[in-house]
Amino acid sequence: MKMIRVLVVDDSAFMRKMIPSILSSDPEIEVIGTAMDGLFALKKIRDLKPDVITLDVNMPRMDGIETLRHIVEDFGIPAIIVSSLTRKDAELTFKALEIGAFDFITKPQDAISVHIKDIGDELIEKVRAAFKYPAARLRIKKVHTSIEPKRAVIPHKEKGTFIDKRHADRLLVIGVSTGGPNALSYLLPQIPEDFAVPIAIVQHMPAGFTEMFAARLNSLCEIEVKEAEDGDLLIPGRALIAPGDRHLKIKSLPLGTIAVLSDSPPVNGHRPSVDVLFNSAAFEYDNMATGLIMTGMGSDGAEGIGEIMAMGGLTIAQDEESCIVYGMPKAAIEKGYIKKVMPLEDMADFLIEHFDRKRVSQYQDIESNDIRNFDTLTL
Repeated sequence: MKMIRVLVVDDSAFMRKMIPSILSSDPEIEVIGTAMDGLFALKKIRDLKPDVITLDVNMPRMDGIETLRHIVEDFGIPAIIVSSLTRKDAELTFKALEIGAFDFITKPQDAISVHIKDIGDELIEKVRAAFKYPAARLRIKKVHTSIEPKRAVIPHKEKGTFIDKRHADRLLVIGVSTGGPNALSYLLPQIPEDFAVPIAIVQHMPAGFTEMFAARLNSLCEIEVKEAEDGDLLIPGRALIAPGDRHLKIKSLPLGTIAVLSDSPPVNGHRPSVDVLFNSAAFEYDNMATGLIMTGMGSDGAEGIGEIMAMGGLTIAQDEESCIVYGMPKAAIEKGYIKKVMPLEDMADFLIEHFDRKRVSQYQDIESNDIRNFDTLTL
């Protein structure tokens, strides 16, 4: 049995004890060493040759960001960022993801056993995923640093003001996890301000990070991007991101469609869950919902996108080559729930053409008993 060799890098003596204890509970993971800062870490990487690294962002001498640059450039080893729930650490974590970190977890706020167990299960899962997808080591640098959006973003004084209710009866829902922050940072800035449909997104991310993530995206995009709040309208020119630790559902009302947040139990181990969003989109929008499932580990979203397909909606998955982790798209594809598979770099052009306003108005004139055929007309 091939053991997964892990190096733990953290300036906290407590974390240097806790993380190895957590990881060692898995019979296939071996912690081969620890380091208290980046300089020690780089030396140990050369000597020990780990398969996966856990990396703190705040450390003396050489911090996690500078250490990560060396890890990505010189070694190509997947690194999982271990971040505190502070604004400063959240900003550094997003920077780390841009540089090429595989994923991140948040440190528990205390040493209570239930909290340690929660972070332990998540950390083990992510270490296993980082080791399972060795091709991601080569793709990280390509996806995170080499691809540039095809369209230049033009600053606008106001966003989300393009409201054309004739076209608000269609919806794009997106589900994404590991690799998602950079995939969305590539895709959404290419979406024009007058995009004809609203967008709702579930990105697996803990509470405290999604608001900042939405704000970062908003600064890059022509459309408005914001963390969803109860009662937010889904309108063209706006993308809503599910807040960490809350499910996002869609509800159609006589005066418009709104976001509904829920604290119901996790689904597929996640809150927010992609399946919850996709199921509600299928129920409320019937065949006028389009589902897009992107890079991420696990299978969250597979059954929900199957519901969208069953209702006659278009279903799209990111291809394996452009994913950091192919788990979520693969699960949906293997179930036969995906109509279109495409690389990340082609998605924006495809979505813009698919939701072109003139095309959409054409479909509104189709008799109701023929409306389920709209996909064959658009594609």
